[in-house]
Order: sequence, then structure tokens, then C-alpha cells
Amino acid sequence: MNRFTPTLFFSAALLLGAGTAQAVLPAEATLYKNPQCGCCDGYADHLEEMGIEVTLVDDRDLGEIKEAAGLPYGLGSCHTIEMGDYVIEGHVPLAAVEKLFEEQPDIDGIGLAGMPIGTPGMPGPQQAPYEVYQFTDRQESDFMTL
Repeated sequence: MNRFTPTLFFSAALLLGAGTAQAVLPAEATLYKNPQCGCCDGYADHLEEMGIEVTLVDDRDLGEIKEAAGLPYGLGSCHTIEMGDYVIEGHVPLAAVEKLFEEQPDIDGIGLAGMPIGTPGMPGPQQAPYEVYQFTDRQESDFMTL
């Protein structure tokens, strides 16, 4: 074994490790929405661009969906997504979705209240920081700011 062999093995290990740090997103998601909401369809398009097969459901009571998901009161948006073992509420930036599945915290889900401009499905430039929250049993706390 020459003096470069350990360096070669170490470099290969670093490259392999770097490849596994990327989030493994679920292959499917279900997006519950109002039938007339085009921005929800836009969010679904962004998920599909990430390789996720999205089922749109627009014939269920959104209030019941949000309540069953344990969403904190007053922090809702126009759509609710079931993805893997998590709920994603609203126009959550895709970086936060990737972080969720990368870290896989013991929570019910994440959300972004309202319909902020500049998020996936909402055209225009970002106008303020996006305060993404995490929630469990209707209790929220900070997840990340983008």
C-alpha cells in the first residue's frame, strides 16, 4: 500500500457521506384543498417537479382535515398536505420540507400560516422572512426562518 491509499479511502468516504445527507422525500403526497384554489395547484406542481406524485383532494371539509391533523388554531393556510408521516400546512418553502425529511423530528408536521407571496404556488418576490413553525398536538414552536 502506498502513502496515497489512506487519502484515497478517506476522500471516497467523504464523497459517499455527502451523497447521503440529502433528504429522502416520500414518493407520494395527498394535498387537500378548496376546488377553486389555483395557488394550491401551483404548490402541487412544485412538489411534482421534485419527483413527488401528488393526489389532489378537493371534496373534503378542510376544517375537519386540519383538526384531525392537530393543526394549531389560527395558523392555517389554504391547503393541507399529508406526506410520509407528516402534515405540511400551506405554502411551506421546499427547503423547509427537505429539512423536515432530512432531520425527521418527532413532530406532527410543519406549516406556514397564510399565503405569503414568493412561496411555492404564490407568485411574486419574497416580502418578509418566512416563519415556518412545527407542531404537535395543536402546540406550535419555531422550525426555521427563511
